[in-house]
Amino acid sequence: MTDNINPVHYKSSKATCSKCGRSIECIDITRHMSFNIGNAMKYLWRHELKAGKEDLEKAKWYINDSIATKETEE
Repeated sequence: MTDNINPVHYKSSKATCSKCGRSIECIDITRHMSFNIGNAMKYLWRHELKAGKEDLEKAKWYINDSIATKETEE
């Protein structure tokens, strides 16, 4: 059965937690980030398993939006 909530491209990392030995999932990292940076990370994390260049372009959009926000705050 396909897991549409937490699909394989979010659980594909070979990285593991040094304390518990569990595989690190995308949400383990992105839940501690801002919306834009978390979304950029999500697209970077999955790009090789899902939409390739399209996901890299989406990540770039979120990063650029974060940069623009920072520039208006300064």
